[in-house]
Amino acid sequence: MSLITVGTMAFDALETPFGKVDRIIGGSATYVAWAASNFYQPIKQVSIVGGDFPQEEFDQLAARGVVFDGVEVVKEGKSFFWSGRYHLDMNTRDSLVTELNVLEQFNPQLPESYQDCEYLMLGNLVPAVQQSVIRQLRNRPKLIVMDTMNFWMDVALADLKETLKLVDVLVVNDAEARQLSEEFSLVKAAKKIMAMGPRFLVVKKGEHGALLFHEDRVFSAPAMPLEVVFDPTGAGDTFAGGFIGHLARTGDISFDNMKTAIIVGSAMASFCVEKFGPERMKEISHNDIARRMQQFSELVNFETATV
Repeated sequence: MSLITVGTMAFDALETPFGKVDRIIGGSATYVAWAASNFYQPIKQVSIVGGDFPQEEFDQLAARGVVFDGVEVVKEGKSFFWSGRYHLDMNTRDSLVTELNVLEQFNPQLPESYQDCEYLMLGNLVPAVQQSVIRQLRNRPKLIVMDTMNFWMDVALADLKETLKLVDVLVVNDAEARQLSEEFSLVKAAKKIMAMGPRFLVVKKGEHGALLFHEDRVFSAPAMPLEVVFDPTGAGDTFAGGFIGHLARTGDISFDNMKTAIIVGSAMASFCVEKFGPERMKEISHNDIARRMQQFSELVNFETATV
């Protein structure tokens, strides 16, 4: 059985209050793969790149158990490129350049070797593309997790709602949850969104942690207080990779285990922001992850006195 991740493999140019880089590797599927591969292999990638995407990056991910039979390489084309500038608070950013390039023709075709999918991670893409991938699988995966964004709520809401009917877990940030549900209260928003199809909802709140909703149950996870947030690009995708990687490793998709998966995802995201791009993800060891998980445990561990 395998974990499939669908998303972009791309180039980014970034400027934050702590520095600037002109061209580094990025993309949702890239970050998901780096995070999830710490917990589960093989990871079968679905994406599209141009002939400019470095072979070295393929090789590094392949060494981590990532398979690229589902990645289309358009040798004469250019990979997706995004450039952005972050504000001082690191929570807001300006998109400076977006070049779809080969992504504009992305029409994924799953190879036969991908039909053993047990866990499916749909990165932020056109909802119709996400839906196409689901429908190409002859057997429904044990768990389908989907990421999306406000842009698709603006321009492809009908397709987005159709795709939501097919997934188990939706991952969005708090502003996106409010926009999709038209509710300010995140509790009310969660109920409306889960009525659209997903049985579970994860709401990311950046430096304020994350919320997990299922039926009438809610779990609140903290974020790791960091002295320096160097680059938040890809943190949400890294969170998703840690989340689904843990679930795939344990084979347990219960609410209680998803609470642990939220912490794992938060721990992975806390590493991601420490350097530009996925560079920090390439460095960390299992011992680093274990220590960070222990730090998260200490954040929320307390005793109540007897009254």
